[in-house]
Amino acid sequence: MSAIVIIPARYASTRFPGKPLVDINGKSMIQRVCEQAAKATSISAVYVATDDERIQKHVESLGGKVVMTATTHQSGTDRCAEAMQKINEKRGEEIDGNEKIEVVVNIQGDEPFIQPEQIDALVKLFENKTTQIATLVKPIEKESVLWDVNRPKVVRGVNGNALYFSRQCIPYLRNLPKSDWLQSHTFYKHIGVYAYRPSILQQISQLPSSPLERVESLEQLRWLENGYSIQTAVTHFESPSIDTPEDLERVLKEMGSKR
Repeated sequence: MSAIVIIPARYASTRFPGKPLVDINGKSMIQRVCEQAAKATSISAVYVATDDERIQKHVESLGGKVVMTATTHQSGTDRCAEAMQKINEKRGEEIDGNEKIEVVVNIQGDEPFIQPEQIDALVKLFENKTTQIATLVKPIEKESVLWDVNRPKVVRGVNGNALYFSRQCIPYLRNLPKSDWLQSHTFYKHIGVYAYRPSILQQISQLPSSPLERVESLEQLRWLENGYSIQTAVTHFESPSIDTPEDLERVLKEMGSKR
């Protein structure tokens, strides 16, 4: 199965401008993401999709592949869709022969500690021909996460398909005090790494915003509302989130380093 990674990376972040280029123990954040992705045994190529020449020049100086995309994209999924179109146009040059790309993995440019095994687990789900979209989920171990609306949750069906995503704690455990919920049921947190079949990626990038997506502010609900299925792989690893300079300082402290 031929699978590639596309890493959408923006320079103009409101909370952390220039985030992909910040130094983490001698390597830029985007370099670390690329290196981790390249370790996955299921991946044949890694591309960075960006709209910024500073990121382009940096990645190319490291020997990486870059696809320049529009500045107007509202999500990483949309940026990946444009990049996939351009990669297909250059496929004969960029990939050995004309091997058909069967899976596209979308890893955000602020995931420097993603594990190769997580990527391989997503790609493996596509051995099932019915898989359209895949993502990662992690069992929730802390009660604070259970009630944190900034940590989206997911309910899974018996076949592993996602039934719903919400910022609220789901499902509701009737007749049990909330203090007992975590010990009485396995709740899952959503880890925002996605994989798609290329044709599905192009389709979902054309969908208009949907009602549930707007009220929950969760892009994946748009896909569910339009009838697409999302298969899930369970992971027990969660990489540190780096959304702000303060997050970076915390990570560097944990690594025993200073900026």
